[in-house]
Amino acid sequence: MTQPRNSDPVMDRRPRAAFMVGAGIFFSRISGFIRDMLFAYFFGNTGLADVWRVSLKAPNVLQNLIGEGTLSASVIPVYTEFIEEGRKEDAGRFIGAVLGILMVVAGGVSLIGILLAPILVPILFFRWDPQKIELTTVMVQILFPMTAILVISAWALAILNSHRRFFVSYVAPVGWNGAIILTMVGLGFGLGWTGPELLLAVAWGAFGGGIIQLMVQVPYVVTLLEHFRISLSRGVSGINDAIRNFTPVVTARGVVNIGSMFELFLAALLVEGSVAALGYAQTLYILPISLFGMSIAASELPELSRQRKRPSEELRVQISSALERIHFLLIPSTVAFFILGDLFIGAIYQRGSFLTTDTPVVYAILAIYSLGLLASSGSRVLSTAFYAIRDTQTPARVAYFRVALSLAIGVSVMFPLDRFNSGYLSFGAVGLALGASIASWAEYMILRRKLNHALGSHGPRSEMRYRFFVASCIAGLAAVMAKWILGSNVPYKEGLIAELMADSVPWLIQPLLAVATALVFGIVYIFINARFGVNVSLRNLLRSDTGIE
Repeated sequence: MTQPRNSDPVMDRRPRAAFMVGAGIFFSRISGFIRDMLFAYFFGNTGLADVWRVSLKAPNVLQNLIGEGTLSASVIPVYTEFIEEGRKEDAGRFIGAVLGILMVVAGGVSLIGILLAPILVPILFFRWDPQKIELTTVMVQILFPMTAILVISAWALAILNSHRRFFVSYVAPVGWNGAIILTMVGLGFGLGWTGPELLLAVAWGAFGGGIIQLMVQVPYVVTLLEHFRISLSRGVSGINDAIRNFTPVVTARGVVNIGSMFELFLAALLVEGSVAALGYAQTLYILPISLFGMSIAASELPELSRQRKRPSEELRVQISSALERIHFLLIPSTVAFFILGDLFIGAIYQRGSFLTTDTPVVYAILAIYSLGLLASSGSRVLSTAFYAIRDTQTPARVAYFRVALSLAIGVSVMFPLDRFNSGYLSFGAVGLALGASIASWAEYMILRRKLNHALGSHGPRSEMRYRFFVASCIAGLAAVMAKWILGSNVPYKEGLIAELMADSVPWLIQPLLAVATALVFGIVYIFINARFGVNVSLRNLLRSDTGIE
């Protein structure tokens, strides 16, 4: 591969950039796990958990439509170009106009959501009982304004990323999670609140957390703005380019979010708790995508945008390197979730209202979702490459196909699987996960082919893919042996850890099982790669100009 250009200060920043994104996302996801651990304790896979997932999902469509990913794809390339060309006044006026337009759009859509919730919720979730529908309606009306605040937070993230201030923007969601955690700890454990009363309090905690997430970023953003003035003018330089980039991206995200909403509606047709089970599995599934896929893609976008006018060979090398790092991280993540997912679920969720019979269902959903991990993360990098060369149409068109394929497969499989159950939960939602995984691979392969046409041949080296796959399989076998000795949840088997801890600290059994087996898997994976001659130092893993050696 191309030799590293160590004299280039931009190149030298990239390992740090990807690391800072990853570190911010890591802390955010850890706080998210703590939030979900507490939520599972109080609400498990009950109807109230379904209400929370639905209430949060509906306004999140707004956040996903005009929030982080869409703003990054449409705003960062234009704003970064102004900064690189020294046009600070144009940059300030441009970002001020973006904020003005965003406030009007986000505020207006939030108001519409609040007004339409009493009409749409009963129609969309017609199989739910009236009390559940009424609670969902109130929750949606609380959470829609929160989402408008989070959209403005995404505007701040775009500015910080453009100036390479990655950590603050990605660690800010800790404030949102922290507010929810404090609400459950204070009112749930402290005052003994339970049921709908506690759930409504959690919604208000989420609203307060949205404000905290925005305010954490504001002091840093203020120091970066020059010639800043909020306006609604479309005549500001760069706005028309941003809107031109924005339209196909928001259309693509629109169809993706409509697809995810349909997923939710379909899960709501299954037995009570299916929506919650799907949500718990998705929380784990998203972790490696966020931690690895998003950190690499997010740190690459500003740099790819800066190099848009350079020779395509440089872009190909950079994209190939990013995909190779994705393969190194996501192939073992897939195998680990498939083999050890039951232990992760037991460690994080299995307590309080989350029953042992819930674990097999959530594990099955997670295992099938994990089959699409590599494709989903790879597609993020490929989409970022298209955004950087100002082609937002191609990822949008491919997204339409992905959503249609995912729903078609999901619907055809979920109802037959719904006949099988563990406790009171059924396996119907596994069909939705299967549709999503197959569609993710279809999207990835189509994007690869189209980017080949646009830039030329690219991708990870075949010998490296082979090494990562073999190392993951050997690590997986070691993990299976560790489960057989230490203990397993699916199938259930008491092992060495249960024998040692049952009489002293039984609550530590599940966390120790997960940590011990994950360590075995990780150590074996790194060791086998080292034997294959793969350089897995953190610097080489994060560099986008060298990749993995």
